[in-house]
Amino acid sequence: MNWKELLQIIKNNPAPPKRVEKTDEEWKRLLTAEQYRVTRRHGDERPFSGEYCESYSPGIYTCLCCGTELFDSTGKFDSGTGWPSFTGPVKDNVVKYKPDNSYGMQNVEVLCNVCDAQLGHVFPDGPPPSGLRFCINSVALKKDCHIRQRLFLVYRSCT
Repeated sequence: MNWKELLQIIKNNPAPPKRVEKTDEEWKRLLTAEQYRVTRRHGDERPFSGEYCESYSPGIYTCLCCGTELFDSTGKFDSGTGWPSFTGPVKDNVVKYKPDNSYGMQNVEVLCNVCDAQLGHVFPDGPPPSGLRFCINSVALKKDCHIRQRLFLVYRSCT
């Protein structure tokens, strides 16, 4: 997927693999104040403050709110922006896109397609081949450090 294709997807986001729905009160009870502000109220964490900003150990990054697998560490790169950056999601239907015109700018917001948690934004200045940079808030993610292999599972701890 490239930027042009992404702008078309916004008009018709893919169906999610499943749905997780909770009331606002349930989310408030389950999340810290910062997690709630970012994931449910579309906030952003301060640049260079997130737990995963400079983490490059192997693993899968899941949605903090619902556990859906979102990003693989093999697609993570240092964008110099202060937020974890990825080249794309693990599957096309795990994230959805929404125009974001807040603060007088035209951006594309990235949300979990399963629970609607706000994850971050996507920009057209990433590395080849897609040219996309998924700039994601650490506080919206949880890292699963178990490495999955095709025929069997091998467990290693995060470093």
